[in-house]
Amino acid sequence: MRAHPQEAPPKRNHNFLIIAKDVVKDVIQIRPIGAVHSSFKRKEDVPRKGPISYQAIGEIEIFKDYEKGLRDIEGFSHLVVLWIFHRSKEYRLLVEPLAYKGEMGVFATCHPDRPNPIGVTVVELIDRDKNRLSVKGVDMVDGSPVVDIKPYARAYVRENIRLGWLENAEAR
Repeated sequence: MRAHPQEAPPKRNHNFLIIAKDVVKDVIQIRPIGAVHSSFKRKEDVPRKGPISYQAIGEIEIFKDYEKGLRDIEGFSHLVVLWIFHRSKEYRLLVEPLAYKGEMGVFATCHPDRPNPIGVTVVELIDRDKNRLSVKGVDMVDGSPVVDIKPYARAYVRENIRLGWLENAEAR
């Protein structure tokens, strides 16, 4: 259930059920397929996007029930990982990103306090050992639930993109 604009946002219940009011009448259930293992124990430990975060090594453990889905993944150098900001307790529509002073709309940021706490990270695949993927570029807190993995494809590369407020933030 969504809060009216004047009401405080609801607390998260972390059951990963998503109800799209007025769009889809059915409940969409998202099940974690695995978990991230990283050295970042708190969200404050995760480096801001940039050269440091691209170097962080971690592991994605895929639950045994989903291991067969990893077949042929070794042929890809990079993966797109969709995961849950599991430590986010509530959402806010106006947030202050780490790389910027001042408030902005949550959808113009990668802030974890989102209506649907879904994170997206592109990682480099270093190695696979059965149901464990060793990856580089981890920016997730240890224990973050993984909900999907996709191969990074040329189709994701776009030309002539605008980066909004990130243009200045990345230049620092």
